[in-house]
Amino acid sequence: QVQLIESGGGLVQAGGSLRLSCAASGRTISSYGMGWFRQAPGEERECVAAVNWSGARTYYSDSVKGRFTISRDNAKNTVYLQMNSLKPEDTAVYYCAAVSLFLDIVKIRTREYNYWGQGTQVTVSS
Repeated sequence: QVQLIESGGGLVQAGGSLRLSCAASGRTISSYGMGWFRQAPGEERECVAAVNWSGARTYYSDSVKGRFTISRDNAKNTVYLQMNSLKPEDTAVYYCAAVSLFLDIVKIRTREYNYWGQGTQVTVSS
């Protein structure tokens, strides 16, 4: 079992930055694909960024491309999401997810992930 704990969320003004962290425990995530998802009230959960086990391959949704950066430190069993130039529409609960996937591909569908964190709230004020 993999336990994931997100941190770093909060309230920020539009144009500001936040860095989310996802600390994993229970197992090493060095062979896991990792993703950051978000869910706003009344909307479906969507993948905003994903990274393969090595960090060599990444995915970004069109809505965050150029503003968000996903990275991982396998030695620390942690994944990050650097969020810059935040907009009010980025307001959501952000979730970290993991899938056992030792391949050079990324997964972006919620049903493809096995483990989820509890989420951290990000609120961007205008």
